[in-house]
Amino acid sequence: MVLRSFGEKEEADRCLLCEDAPCTQHCSRGMKPDRLIRSVYFCNERGAADSIAQISCLDCDAPCEKACILQNKTKPIEIKKILCSLEEVKKTLDVVNCKSVDLSCSLCGVPMENPFLLSSSVVASNYEMCAKAFEQGFAGAAFKTICTFEQHEASPRFSMLRGRDHAFYGFKNIEQLSGHQVEEDLDTFRRLKADYPTKVIVASIMGQNEQEWTELASACEEAGADVIECNFSCPNMEDRDLGVTIGQSPELIERFTRAVRRGCSIPILAKMTPNITDMVPCAVAAKRGGADGIAAINTIQSITGVNLDTLTPDPSVKGKSFVGGYSGVAVKPIALRFISDLAKCEELKGLHISGMGGIETWQDALEFILLGAGSLQLTTAVMQYGYRVIDDLLDGMAYYLAERGISRISDLVGASTDNIVSGNELERDTILFPKFHKDLCIGCGRCYISCYDGGHQAIQFDQNARYPKLDGKKCVGCHLCRLVCPADAIGVVKKRISIK
Repeated sequence: MVLRSFGEKEEADRCLLCEDAPCTQHCSRGMKPDRLIRSVYFCNERGAADSIAQISCLDCDAPCEKACILQNKTKPIEIKKILCSLEEVKKTLDVVNCKSVDLSCSLCGVPMENPFLLSSSVVASNYEMCAKAFEQGFAGAAFKTICTFEQHEASPRFSMLRGRDHAFYGFKNIEQLSGHQVEEDLDTFRRLKADYPTKVIVASIMGQNEQEWTELASACEEAGADVIECNFSCPNMEDRDLGVTIGQSPELIERFTRAVRRGCSIPILAKMTPNITDMVPCAVAAKRGGADGIAAINTIQSITGVNLDTLTPDPSVKGKSFVGGYSGVAVKPIALRFISDLAKCEELKGLHISGMGGIETWQDALEFILLGAGSLQLTTAVMQYGYRVIDDLLDGMAYYLAERGISRISDLVGASTDNIVSGNELERDTILFPKFHKDLCIGCGRCYISCYDGGHQAIQFDQNARYPKLDGKKCVGCHLCRLVCPADAIGVVKKRISIK
């Protein structure tokens, strides 16, 4: 998208994404700048440009910027600049019909309006929350795990790793399961199913023995659940035969999946732990036990940091902490690896994969689908930004499909799996050299620093002209320079060069 070349995306990334945004309240043109900027923030520039009003902002004195709550903190968001750029981008766009795109899918045969569900967590822990998510556009929810044993949560129970802006990219929780009585949660299922009959209710359950697994599954089906999700993976449960300890044992997974199958006739998802070297044997065990699909990944056991003043890891509970579950965009590469492993396994062919782990934008979501996920689940993005993230997840995905003439999202499930090969199968006889674009280079020299100190000393830097020069005899085509360039001023040559 052209918008990225002019710094407007970076400017939008400074936005705090306010509730009842003052910028929209004070817009003199009747526009919704907060909604447009939010789309840019979540990489849906096409949707933002396409939906911007015909009214120009060029001659506006920008009362929206004067109302920005950053006005007295740092500096207000340059809203006028962003909106004017969107107007220019809109002039270059071809007309596409997003309404012709079919985003519907199925979860183990259960129809869904779109691929997106809330994952089993605090974001899906009562009627009001699920109802709000459904109204916003989510197709379903995996309710917070139901259990028969009493829960007492710690306080505080979250910590995070923050980027250089205000958003966090890594999130740790030490939260456990539903704090409600079983019958209370079952009543919530009944209410949700009565009020939202087209939405998918996934009942996440955890038993302490085979009988409990069977009885919970039966009770959830009777209460209207469409799918059972077996929580074999919660990293915050330390008792024997609970949570992650089950997920690391193919024997226990198969045994408890069979117990769940005895208690219900609806589809079963087995939720896998990433706290394991190879997930495939555990997924195969779930299939043997009667699972219809696999949900992956749950959170990764972690310590996000240590407070250097108190010497206590975060979050600190009266001076102590716990190795808890890590999520957020930082875990996406790990999640994608496990999704790919599951999708490529011949023994698991035909099993549905419900993917999760770091999904924040429509691009993230599409990557999971391309690697084999047929449905998608979110928590951390919702915790940080709210249920409204669904707007740009759906919109961005629809535009992507429409622009490429793809009619159904289901046609893309697993489309990239054949492009994941073993290291021995990669072509290693040619080099693709980087190419410096002088018109975009800002002369920072970051490419030179990284190549010299972390690469192959293949870049020279003219300190007078402040411009890099490539030494083709030393360059190995690793492309570290491209990755560190803050101005996107390094591309690639058109043709590979043989090194034989």
